[in-house]
Amino acid sequence: MKLIIGCDHAGLELKNEIIEALREEEYKIMDCGTFSKESMDYPDIAEEVARLVLQEKTRGFLICGTGIGVAIAANKIPGIRAAVCHNIYSARLAREHNDANILTLGARVTGGGLAIEIVKSFIKAEFQAGRHLRRVEKISRLEKKCLREESSRMDYIQNYVKPVDPEVAEAIEKEEARQNNKLELIASENFVSRAVMAAQGSVMTNKYAEGLPGARYYGGCEYVDIAEELARDRVKKIFGAEHANVQPHSGAQANTAVYFAALQPGQTIMGMNLNHGGHLTHGSKVNISGKYFNIVDYGVSRDTERIDYEEIREIALKARPQMIVAGASAYPRILDFKKFRDIADEAGALLFVDMAHIAGLVAAGLHPSPVPYADFVSSTTHKTLRGPRGGFILCRQEWANKIDKAVFPGIQGGPLMHVIAAKAVCFKEALTPEFKAYQQGIVNNAAILAKALMEQGLRVVSGGTDNHLMLVDVRPKGLTGRDAEAILESINITVNKNAIPFDPEKPTVTSGIRVGTPAVTSRGLNGDDMRELARAITLVLDKHDSEEVKEEARGIVKALCDKYPLYA
Repeated sequence: MKLIIGCDHAGLELKNEIIEALREEEYKIMDCGTFSKESMDYPDIAEEVARLVLQEKTRGFLICGTGIGVAIAANKIPGIRAAVCHNIYSARLAREHNDANILTLGARVTGGGLAIEIVKSFIKAEFQAGRHLRRVEKISRLEKKCLREESSRMDYIQNYVKPVDPEVAEAIEKEEARQNNKLELIASENFVSRAVMAAQGSVMTNKYAEGLPGARYYGGCEYVDIAEELARDRVKKIFGAEHANVQPHSGAQANTAVYFAALQPGQTIMGMNLNHGGHLTHGSKVNISGKYFNIVDYGVSRDTERIDYEEIREIALKARPQMIVAGASAYPRILDFKKFRDIADEAGALLFVDMAHIAGLVAAGLHPSPVPYADFVSSTTHKTLRGPRGGFILCRQEWANKIDKAVFPGIQGGPLMHVIAAKAVCFKEALTPEFKAYQQGIVNNAAILAKALMEQGLRVVSGGTDNHLMLVDVRPKGLTGRDAEAILESINITVNKNAIPFDPEKPTVTSGIRVGTPAVTSRGLNGDDMRELARAITLVLDKHDSEEVKEEARGIVKALCDKYPLYA
């Protein structure tokens, strides 16, 4: 075992005694000094030893007059757990219970013989994990939380935003606190990685880059071209697509670009009814899709609350649309894209799939992919993909030129290159084994949460979920969706009111809420935590007039937030 040792001038003699004793037992020693009694500053040697301990993944020893100064200094280095010990028992437990990686000694407190025995005890002892692991992990999370607060909020907000615009700085700080202290169950929201956030906040925000890589209308694009090429190549690899355009600013922009590329105003689009789980851009009358095109909608069966493909076929053969849109913003079941393709072929229609909500699940192989069946596929890059807010389009090669021209100059000007850089990072993350495990966690958590909510008296539309979200009918609790949203907000759980199929309430009121698990899974919550979350939800929906019950529910939420700090 290689051991790292260092001291200040007060610890020189004791350090040399310890080194001599350890070398007799054939330990490899890296002596960082000091090597004279000339006065020196102990934080310098503490930093050197601490960094070498982390680099070499070993244990270290620091000596000063009392052992306290070097311990304080070493513990400022993230990943170091330095313990001041003046007896053998403390040294052994520092390893067994606290997984300490540096032992500090006081030359003016502990004699040479005892110090050597303390050091040997520290070397021989091993971390016992068990119940202690949870506590050491909490130390690590606390350390990371403080680092995040210092680097993210303090450096950027305090140093740059606050002096210029204190009002905006305050809003950012309050939003960060909201995200930390509330549990996010809105199905379309997620938390990006720090890598994605850093890329989006980079100098690429300064660059205008109309056009495509290698064919820009501005000079100086050689480096933003790299980022866009990486994003295009990676997203094609993830989904097995022939062509990709990563410039759309949002999912709505991506959808509009598909319509612009493939259809003429007034032609017929067949899409899922908004009240049955569709999206505004699939033909809602208040959206451009509903104003510029003739819309024929389809929905779910009243009996099963699931898509009836035979009914879709009948509607398509009667309406003969130019395009069928598959995909949803509030449908909890698997979509059969092959059946959609067969229906589109029989009706003579193009097939367009909006996979915004399920893209992460598709990427991980946990939901069938639409790419082999669809002429066009659009998606957002947030939601289950856990990237920046933005969109992209996949298509067959024969449509590549029309799609690219529809995005620019058709509906957009210059792309947001800082967002495209963040998309590239997100796509690289989506290619990792860890991403697949994360997506499996989303699906598992959703299934457990849905089951727990049903067991506690709520009705989940269609009887459960196959993906990341569920629609919860809150009428069994005598509530509307608007009521439930406000009540849950009061205990620090964020959801959105949402229409359920055949909803008798107005869209501004609704009979349900939409609940999703991507964001809480990103935070680290697991199946047991989902059951606790369901308990908090049903407690407060059952007795929302009781302040005592609200306090109990808030306590459950706070415990989960404290257990899984954001960006820990």
